[in-house]
Amino acid sequence: MRLAELSERSGVPTATIKYYLRERLLPPGERITATQAEYGEEHLRRLRLVRSLIQVGRMPVATAREVLAAAEDESLSQNTRMGAAIWALPHGPEPDEDDPHAARARAQVDTVLGRMGWSYGQELGDTSPAYRMLVAAVASLDRLGYPHDTEHLLVHARLAGELAVADLDLVETYDTPPERVEAVVALTVLYEPVLLSLRRLAQTEESGRRFEE
Repeated sequence: MRLAELSERSGVPTATIKYYLRERLLPPGERITATQAEYGEEHLRRLRLVRSLIQVGRMPVATAREVLAAAEDESLSQNTRMGAAIWALPHGPEPDEDDPHAARARAQVDTVLGRMGWSYGQELGDTSPAYRMLVAAVASLDRLGYPHDTEHLLVHARLAGELAVADLDLVETYDTPPERVEAVVALTVLYEPVLLSLRRLAQTEESGRRFEE
């Protein structure tokens, strides 16, 4: 397809597609003349991913390029490519290593991961942005005096485990490794607002059942 058709089918203006091409967020099309190129279904798929990163995830172009580079690295296994792409996504605050609350939080997080049998999480430890973000979050709970006992955290971990199974079941419906890597990135970005919204709606519903007079 030509650029105009790619724009029409994707809903992305031609000027934006040209910008993505210049910024190396979209691979170049197959050159057919000095001024025209041909684009395929992989360009449509990539445009969906780029839009999810930039428009929904509010990700800077430089960060989006880093995520895409990780997803495209064919020297890595599919699992490693998925992990590298997810790690490149923006994460929350880092734990303060001088904070005694962070030390307690790290020990508790390690206990939770051990109880869950999440060996990858234990092996990766501080190299994982998600691990560090979790330590920082638990440290904040500890610092401010809110409940964060291990059993309560395990409830959330078990629910997260069920979600991970559902997520990867969906990712496996895509046919090729590149599609699966792109899908896991896009679905992570797009489903996190869904998860947050559903949790708040569920809390509203449960509060109404418990406290409505």
